[in-house]
Amino acid sequence: MPAMSPTMTEGNIANWKVKEGDSFSTGDVLLEIETDKAQMDVEAQDEGKMAKITQPDGSKGVKVGSRIAVIADTDDDLSSLSIPAEDSASVSSPQEDLKSGIDPSQSSESQAEAPPSSKGEDTTRPAPSKSGTPTTSGKPTTQTYPLYPSIAALLHEKGIPASEADKIPASGPKGRLLKGDVLAYLGRISKSYPSEQSARITKLGHLDLSKIQLAAPKEAPAVSSVSAAGKATQIQDPEPEPDTEVALSISLKSVLKVQKRIQDALGVTMPLSTFIARATDLANDGLPRPANYKPSADELFNQVLGMDKAGPKTSRAAFMPQITALPPSNTFKAPPGPPRKPDIIDILTNSQPRGAMSGFRGPPPGIMAGSEPGTAINVFSVSAAKVEEKRARIFLERVKTMLQVEPGRLVI
Repeated sequence: MPAMSPTMTEGNIANWKVKEGDSFSTGDVLLEIETDKAQMDVEAQDEGKMAKITQPDGSKGVKVGSRIAVIADTDDDLSSLSIPAEDSASVSSPQEDLKSGIDPSQSSESQAEAPPSSKGEDTTRPAPSKSGTPTTSGKPTTQTYPLYPSIAALLHEKGIPASEADKIPASGPKGRLLKGDVLAYLGRISKSYPSEQSARITKLGHLDLSKIQLAAPKEAPAVSSVSAAGKATQIQDPEPEPDTEVALSISLKSVLKVQKRIQDALGVTMPLSTFIARATDLANDGLPRPANYKPSADELFNQVLGMDKAGPKTSRAAFMPQITALPPSNTFKAPPGPPRKPDIIDILTNSQPRGAMSGFRGPPPGIMAGSEPGTAINVFSVSAAKVEEKRARIFLERVKTMLQVEPGRLVI
């Protein structure tokens, strides 16, 4: 019967939640206990099997500490398991211990501090002297340090004045008084236990390196002639693929028109390099990710949260175009021809007669604007890896759009 409170001396078994032979796991409710104050469940502290229930449902006035059931391991065979006899020694409750003047916390601490005893050793503890004066052994030490709070509380509880602490043999560091010294002085534990534990702790506090031996070096595996020949003929790593150059011809005619307009209106000359630099900066932003793209730490975190599917799968590039002006060419000059007389179509549409090269619309993109057609062709090119060829092409298309179609956007 477990003690559900410090003042509990007995309890009633309301009902068992498991039966004999049933297995249970940690945290399962085994039974329900009733006291004069409350009704509580008793949970299993470990997994096991219910071997025998000695106090059935409805048992009244079951003393704390008395047997109510026998628990076996999960792999035990209950048919061949022998139930041990119940200990006839009476088990006192915490309330009875307090009434009799025994502190259960001090008793449990002294039991925890006591050294484990073997079968051949005497487990009896020395009793206090009959005269009522605590027995001492060893050489007392004058306490030069303040007493620990636990020592002062124990001395006060046992009615020992603090002035008598110097009469108690101390085994702590630098002669300090420990709780085990007081318990040994009172006869609650063996007198030699504090000194033995102090020597043990001192020994374990220093690392003994005298018995450490160096490990023998591992023997290198024998290399056969076949493996040696294989190493000599190892295939070298493939060389990285060379970069791909992507080029596109772009006309600067619209840029020069905007440049002249700004100069006429504001009296400020905006160089061509400024237009090209701003177009390059805008075109590098938001390009599709390459095949070998490695996500950043923030992007990996967003993938864990599932936020990567909502955002755009783009990244910023760092392309810098190289501009080349090709030699002049007269390929695109309109050849001269005799003037043509107006025909019926020209008369009806009230238009001028078309020349012999009426389908010619001027030089193609790439001719330097601002000078006569055919003087030079501007070729924008970038070098990129094979996996980024598509990004480089999209970048040049954007630059071309900004310089030929939307040059005014670059002024803002």
